[in-house]
Amino acid sequence: MSTVLDVRGISKTYGNDKVKVRALRSCDLTVEKGEFVAVIGKSGSGKSTLLRMLGTLEPPDEGKIFLEGKDLSGLSDKRLSRIRRRRIGFVYQDYSLFPEFTAYENIAMPFHLDGKKENKSYIKEVMDTLGITKCREKFPSEMSGGEQQRVAIARGMCISPAIILADEPTGNLDAENAEEVAMLMSKASRMYQQTIIMVTHDGQMADYADRILHIRNGRVREE
Repeated sequence: MSTVLDVRGISKTYGNDKVKVRALRSCDLTVEKGEFVAVIGKSGSGKSTLLRMLGTLEPPDEGKIFLEGKDLSGLSDKRLSRIRRRRIGFVYQDYSLFPEFTAYENIAMPFHLDGKKENKSYIKEVMDTLGITKCREKFPSEMSGGEQQRVAIARGMCISPAIILADEPTGNLDAENAEEVAMLMSKASRMYQQTIIMVTHDGQMADYADRILHIRNGRVREE
């Protein structure tokens, strides 16, 4: 297996001279290709900060992040934006679908934002795998929460990114739909060798991952 993500000693502090909050403390993390990793922690533990760092949305104060062997520190905003478009897929708790576009159009959006033609056969295959072929021409308002989240996962996968970062992807779903989404993410990771990092507060959802990491007080531990 090859290493997709290598995180070395990243730290992040918010605040000013009077009040400082250490969100992350010298975190190390290595993720191999095709791994589905869950990072579990309570609210305020630093897991959202960690995900923003991994997604190049915020730089660490200290340490380095390597994605596919590339050191992300010091890159221009333009290069980081290109990396986010092409090599990082994002899945959010609130789905973040465009309401005026159909499921298929939402899934194909990353191709168009990057000025490319969508891979129709791969999109169809991923939609079949995630059980949302029937939603192809539906708008988000016509889909259930579980269907919208599966569309969001398909959108994250369609560009074959190096890694998918999922932020509490089952947080807005009922227990049945949450379990189905977590199960489908695990299935997609195995079928397509898709690397996924999911942050969650739900231990039951984390159980679907290949590996579980715990984050407490800004430190990542494998237990």
